[in-house]
Amino acid sequence: MDMDSIKNKVNKIIEPVINALDIELDDIELSKMRGKALLRVFIEKEGGVTIDDCEHVSREVAAVLDVEDPIPCPYVLEVSSPGLDRPLKAPKDFKRFAGKKVRVVTLEPIDKQTFFVGEIAVADDNEIVLLLPKNKRLTIPYNTISKARLEVEV
Repeated sequence: MDMDSIKNKVNKIIEPVINALDIELDDIELSKMRGKALLRVFIEKEGGVTIDDCEHVSREVAAVLDVEDPIPCPYVLEVSSPGLDRPLKAPKDFKRFAGKKVRVVTLEPIDKQTFFVGEIAVADDNEIVLLLPKNKRLTIPYNTISKARLEVEV
């Protein structure tokens, strides 16, 4: 079984468990490291994630994974929040953070550049519109985005 299949199986098993705690499963990363697998579970909660939330989710997820046993090798489980500079991957992420400042790197140049910092003015199912300095608006289709993160505002 390949890592993507295992990741999808794990997602289906743990998402209902996490949702039952009134916490949202944000993302899962599964990778190999020195003979073991590393399962990173990122959670989100209205008002922010606490260390207690991470510990509680870790215990619940570990228990259900011990019973279901979807990972065919020893693994390490880490539970955390995505952080202030969280990556934005799916249209739902961009929609959720409309009005926030982001860093976007594109696969190909738009207006002769591939790096942009601006506020998400609009996010739909196909593209985002960034409000850049000097009230310039730039439309970026999702399929041209290489990486995107929230920009930490201080």
